[in-house]
Amino acid sequence: CMVVCSAESALQLTIPPEELKKRTFKIDYSTEVSSEKLIDILNKTTEFFKKNGVPNPKLDAQYILAHGLNMKRMELYLNFDRPLSEEELILLRPMVARRAKREPLQHIIGNTSFRGHEIQCDKRALIPRPETEMLVDMLKERISLDESLHLHIADIGTGSGAIAIALAKEISNVKVFASDISTDALELAKINAENNACLETLSFYEGSLLNALPQDAFPLHALVANLPYIPEKDKSSLQPEVCFDPELALFAGDDGLLLIRELLVQLKGKIVANAPILLEIASGQEIILEEEAKNYSHLEW
Repeated sequence: CMVVCSAESALQLTIPPEELKKRTFKIDYSTEVSSEKLIDILNKTTEFFKKNGVPNPKLDAQYILAHGLNMKRMELYLNFDRPLSEEELILLRPMVARRAKREPLQHIIGNTSFRGHEIQCDKRALIPRPETEMLVDMLKERISLDESLHLHIADIGTGSGAIAIALAKEISNVKVFASDISTDALELAKINAENNACLETLSFYEGSLLNALPQDAFPLHALVANLPYIPEKDKSSLQPEVCFDPELALFAGDDGLLLIRELLVQLKGKIVANAPILLEIASGQEIILEEEAKNYSHLEW
């Protein structure tokens, strides 16, 4: 069967990303007294982010201060009156400036949580989005959790490895085969898999879609893919944060479905009957795929 998970495309830009990268961003933490309290720096940072169009300015300010001060975010509230040293301010200033340039918070902090699994993030791969977590839930609802079965599940276009790691950690009777065409992304994915202690049930392969997987991976019992699905023509309308992700992980032809079509063709003879196939796509692309269903007679829609 075919199950499609849709996700909205990124929001529209107000300032071109190339212009943002040229700008110099400075936040004034100077004061007449020798040091300022944490609450003062938090408020200044929040206002600075608001002026530069940062989404969720207060929350992002909290995350950056907590990271820079080696605290949990909730611990900030217990330390509002604590004066910050000049050394601490020197550490915070460049992180605040990077976020004001709309560099993703996850790149600055260096990681994000995906279903409770810590995933290292940097420019090598797409940042895992919260909405992508639904793919794992949907897949678990559609496969047998009978521990006597040995399931083969593919994560195609694994990127940071977030989906593959979640599957390997949350399903006990599984072997996960993850592929990506990017050497850099696979390096990051392997680090994440090692950090999450799941390399015994998770393997990575470099190459294009299903062609990267070994023959003993087939037939698959399920497949999940968060492949690039943004049309090339939409490059100029993306959020500035999205422009820090690798283009290889974002764009796929005129309508964004170039790689997904190729994957669906490759699935012939590679997957068991009634196996779920879950794809993250943009809203409206499911209509195009349904209209093209005749091209994939080996799949049920």
